[in-house]
Amino acid sequence: QVPLVESGGGLVHPGGSLRLSCKAPRMIFSVFSPLFMGWYRQAPGKERELVASITPDHVTMNADYVRGRFTISRDNSRKTVWLQMTDLEPEDTAVYYCNALTSDRQPNYNWGQGTQVTVFS
Repeated sequence: QVPLVESGGGLVHPGGSLRLSCKAPRMIFSVFSPLFMGWYRQAPGKERELVASITPDHVTMNADYVRGRFTISRDNSRKTVWLQMTDLEPEDTAVYYCNALTSDRQPNYNWGQGTQVTVFS
């Protein structure tokens, strides 16, 4: 079973915003709260890449190409991680996934279905 469920994608114009959600409905709090979490994306014909990550104590890191535009956050009590995306560009079009990261920053769980983000003029 895939423990994480993504939602919130959609169709937007350049400059638009979206807020993605990643929930862990079947995890208990004590399992979710210490997880190092990340949002990834995979554009057509490209490798999946890590976009942003957040530690259990809310230290965040973003890829250079989204810095200043995307914000990752979490609420451990709700077992949820968000990705707030602003000033979206056509190059942001991709399927977005969340996952927990291992200590060497590798994805820890099976991938879910992701959520499609399409930015079009």
